Amino acid sequence: MARKKPVFFRILKSIFQSNYSRRGWIAQPLLAVMAAFLCVIISPVLTKASAINSTAQNLAISQGKTQDLVQQGKKLYEAGQFTLAVKALQQAAADFRTHQDSLREAMTLSNLSLAFEQLGLWTEAEKAIAQSLNLLKSLNNSQERSKILAQALDVRGQLQLAQGQADAAVTTWQQAAEIYQHSKDSAALTRNRINSAQAMQALGRYRQANKILTEISQTLKNEPDSATKAAGLLSLGNIRQVVGDLKESQQVLEQSLALAKATSSNQVVSEALFNLGNTARLQHDTKTALHYYQQAVSASVDRTTRIQAYLNQLSLLIETKRLADAFFLSSQIHSEINNLPPSRMAVDAKINFAQSLMKLASIDKANEGVLKATSPSSPSSPSSPSSPSSPSSPSSPSSPSSPSLPHSLTPSSPSLQTSAQILASAVKQAESLQDKRAESYALGTLGNLYEINQQLTDAQKLTQKALFLAQSIHASDIVYQWQWQLGRIHKLQRDMKRAVPYYSEAFKTLQTLRSDLVAINPDIQFSFRETVEPVYRELVALLLQTENEEHRTAKGNSNVQYPDQKPESQKNIQQARFVMESLQLAELDNFFRSACLTAKQELDPVIDKQDQQAAVLYPIILPDRLDVILKLPNQDLRHYKTVIAEDKVKSVVEDLREYLRDVTRTSQVKQLSQQIYDWLIRPAEAQLSESGIKTLVFVLDGELRNLPMSVLYDKQQQKYLVEKYAIAVAPGLQLLDPKPLQKVRLNTLTAGVAAERSIENRKFPSLNNVPRELQEIKSEVPRSQELLNQQFTETNLQNQLGSASFSVVHLATHGEFSSDPEKTFIVTWDELLKVKEFDKLLRVSDTGKSNNIELLVLSACKTAVGDKRAALGLAGVAVRAGARSTLATLWSVDDESTANLMSKFYQELKAGVNKAEALQHAQLAVFAQQKNPYFWAPFVLVGNWL
Repeated sequence: MARKKPVFFRILKSIFQSNYSRRGWIAQPLLAVMAAFLCVIISPVLTKASAINSTAQNLAISQGKTQDLVQQGKKLYEAGQFTLAVKALQQAAADFRTHQDSLREAMTLSNLSLAFEQLGLWTEAEKAIAQSLNLLKSLNNSQERSKILAQALDVRGQLQLAQGQADAAVTTWQQAAEIYQHSKDSAALTRNRINSAQAMQALGRYRQANKILTEISQTLKNEPDSATKAAGLLSLGNIRQVVGDLKESQQVLEQSLALAKATSSNQVVSEALFNLGNTARLQHDTKTALHYYQQAVSASVDRTTRIQAYLNQLSLLIETKRLADAFFLSSQIHSEINNLPPSRMAVDAKINFAQSLMKLASIDKANEGVLKATSPSSPSSPSSPSSPSSPSSPSSPSSPSSPSLPHSLTPSSPSLQTSAQILASAVKQAESLQDKRAESYALGTLGNLYEINQQLTDAQKLTQKALFLAQSIHASDIVYQWQWQLGRIHKLQRDMKRAVPYYSEAFKTLQTLRSDLVAINPDIQFSFRETVEPVYRELVALLLQTENEEHRTAKGNSNVQYPDQKPESQKNIQQARFVMESLQLAELDNFFRSACLTAKQELDPVIDKQDQQAAVLYPIILPDRLDVILKLPNQDLRHYKTVIAEDKVKSVVEDLREYLRDVTRTSQVKQLSQQIYDWLIRPAEAQLSESGIKTLVFVLDGELRNLPMSVLYDKQQQKYLVEKYAIAVAPGLQLLDPKPLQKVRLNTLTAGVAAERSIENRKFPSLNNVPRELQEIKSEVPRSQELLNQQFTETNLQNQLGSASFSVVHLATHGEFSSDPEKTFIVTWDELLKVKEFDKLLRVSDTGKSNNIELLVLSACKTAVGDKRAALGLAGVAVRAGARSTLATLWSVDDESTANLMSKFYQELKAGVNKAEALQHAQLAVFAQQKNPYFWAPFVLVGNWL
């Protein structure tokens, strides 16, 4: 791989960071990774015109001037002055067209497409690259033409991926790869394959992406040590980081660093140190991350890397509450940033720095102040903005004039004063660059500062200007942020008629952006809870909020309220449920770092037509209350809520989860689970009874996912919920096409590890009852295949699944569910099988069969201790496996009890009972022998309960 010029690392960090600067620290490191990744696409195209082998000595003087324009455009691009670069390249392309120099015109148009892309002008970028490719296709074949064609295809692939068209990008890069293979350009081919791996990751094709990256790693390993190899390893380490393979990223970056030092590749040294810091931070290793950032600052040979390392270091110090160190470092950064020449990177750095100072101000109790803008009458103050847009069309505001910017702040808030001044400077610099995308981010962030300080009128004006600019360039990935911000501002103004439309528009924008967010915004996976999830939750809170409503209070629970079920309320309840189910989908997208999931089946038709003895409950945890939406067969949705602080709900759930794992805490379990019963079930008892409900299906939210609903305790009847109802959990719209299991002939593949194992520095104790568990399943389901201990390997499991159709796959082995897909796994004999690999093993569609696995059983797994969102891993396994249903355990339980429960479960299935009732009967059989919930409660059924 040819060594990438340092300039392209500098360019692309600035290019992409502006898109996400308001998302906090993670925007810079992750987008620096993407920048390093994408620079392998861009750098070959922004070549000197002299690279084209022609008779330059015969060119006219005017053509020489055109060559100068190309070089001028390149320098402006490198400086982050994209608007000026566009003008220079447009003129150069026109001149080449006049001189009928189609090859140079095509090359220049490719460069022009890149500049348009960085300005967010997608239509213009696509038009330029299409013109370039059309010109190249019309030319006679030659070595020079093939080279430029391949590079132009690389640019188109980048443009397609940036717009969320990952499938198209893969196809385009394959076309370029064929040219590189034919010309035996191995360096360019390696770059091309790295690009393809990123697109495949975005599509959820992890096996292919991993295979490509592994092959690239081997190719680089076989190359002789050189600066080129060091740069190649850096790119590979960065892309490993983007796709979430943090351990592999660390190893490859360490190799790059060692080789860069050995070959005196100073730029690669600083880049490797910087990205090692990012990787350590993503691994929650704060001490190591700070150390690498400090080293990156010392080793930096260019200002960009140094400032980025400073900024990441600052945000990490703030995050870890090391305020004295943060204040000291901020003064160093301030002087550095003030000396930056005008460029996109300079604007990004200022926005990033201002955000850190805003966070610093919010937690520095000794420096609280009130932000006050300069009086409009001040001679130094620009004109005031126009009036806000109509709330009836929140997504299409009219263009406001330039808002007033702060010039002086109260001295009691130095951090906020500095933030406002820096952001005002960023706005003006973006304006001078004619960079609407950067200007939008600077204005919107400044609006956020005013919002924080409750200067809502100014905040509204600034945010409207930011929204208008973002919409003018169709930058939907930032449009939603300003729509959300305007919604928050109107909510603070208690203007709900304006707030709800803006929130709704932000939600709609996110829905249309679903694939794009994952494909082009790798930082989203790490900032999801800060920049995406709140949009959903705050909209739901507004939709379910009722004003001046009459309500009745549930007997025995004075905090429970029943809003009137008016027609207009029904519409809001339906929309709130849809938003929450969309959030469930978005969380799974974020978990897998891809948008490859699709809704299979809504729950309502299943309840209304297939199982009219089932009801669905949607608990929703909000800051000041716990809402529940209830779906009963062939009835309107019902809504009730308990007025209770979110922290109280989380505290009860966390304590209950801890007590459930302790066999001595039965009384505490009953006490706490009774509270949750009163919140979720008691208000609906009468309706459930009147409707003849036998099965409860929960679409759980937040920490509630980590609890088995079977353990909820009815103090009045002195019964656990499992004694009254069969229970299942559905991951929202991800319910696969429901199909009763009794209509399917049971054919089971069982596998397990009974012996003690040590894998990846972790010890897993023996499960002595696993052989008995598998044997008893075989006795109940004669049509079974078994893989025990040494036989249970990934290869053997894949071979078995590939050779026959199994309705049930039962895995009796250790495993763990986590909010981190890299820490969600099951234990085979010789490895930890990660959740991302489940689809390659268990998805029947990969083998060309027509039927899905009906039931996946994981009988000895657990949720990760201390991980509040650990059950997201269980939902991830259920979806990734492609099984209609998944039966798993939330904690490791006595394996003798597990064996007994599983034996009874399969007896019930064999007798024709549906899966939810089979689990209920099996749990009650264990309950009859052992009342303690520790032994029977951890089993949960996810997905289709029929």
